[in-house]
Amino acid sequence: MNFKYLYLVLLSSVVSFAQLPEGFVYVKEVIPDLHVELRYNTNYNFVGQPVDGYNSNRLILTKQAAEALRLVQEELEDENLCLKVYDGYRPQQGVNHFMRWARDLNDTVNKTIFYPKIKKRTLFKAGYIATKSGHSRGSTIDLTLVDGSTGEILDMGSPYDFFGEASWVNYPHISEKQKENRQKLQKVMLKHGFRNYSKEWWHFTLRWEPFPKTYFDFPVE
Repeated sequence: MNFKYLYLVLLSSVVSFAQLPEGFVYVKEVIPDLHVELRYNTNYNFVGQPVDGYNSNRLILTKQAAEALRLVQEELEDENLCLKVYDGYRPQQGVNHFMRWARDLNDTVNKTIFYPKIKKRTLFKAGYIATKSGHSRGSTIDLTLVDGSTGEILDMGSPYDFFGEASWVNYPHISEKQKENRQKLQKVMLKHGFRNYSKEWWHFTLRWEPFPKTYFDFPVE
C-alpha cells in the first residue's frame, strides 16, 4: 500500500471539509483588526454553555456582508472607534439548541443576567426564541462599539442579548450618552447597507442579502 498517497488523499479530504460554502468568508481575513467575541462559543450567554455548532471563535459572514462591514470599520476608525462582534453566521443546529433550552423551564442558570424580568415560558411568544434565525442566512450580525485605543466597550444602556425593553433601540429611560452611543452605531450601520431590528440595538441585517431564503447548518470552526 502506498501510505504517502493515502495520507495525501486524507489530507485533501480534511482541507476540503474545512472550506466554507461558496459565498462565505472568515471576516478577519477581510477586516484583520476587528474585535470578535462569539458569545455562543463560551459559557457567557443566556444558555449558560457553548452552543451547538460554535466550535471556535471565528466569525463567518457572507462575502457581501463582510465587505459592507469593512466600510463601517474604516469609517469608525476615523473617530478612533472599532467594532466588536458578538455573533454573525449561526448554524441551524445552534438555533435548535436554543429551542431545546427554551423548553426546559428548569434551566435558568443565567436568568439574572440576560432575562431577569421575563418568564422563560414566554420567550417563544415574545419573539426572543424562534425556529429560524436570520443569522443562519449568513448576513446578520450582532455587534457594538469599542474605543479604538483601549478596547473598552461603549455604554449602550443594556448588555448584549438582554431580553427586555431596555434593549429596544429607542428605549427612552437611558442616559443621553447611552442614547448617543446607540444612535452612532445605528447611523453608521444604516449608512453602509444594514437594516436594524428595533428591539435589539446590536442586531443588523444586510439589505439585499445574497441568501434571503436559505438557512445554513455548517459549523463555525
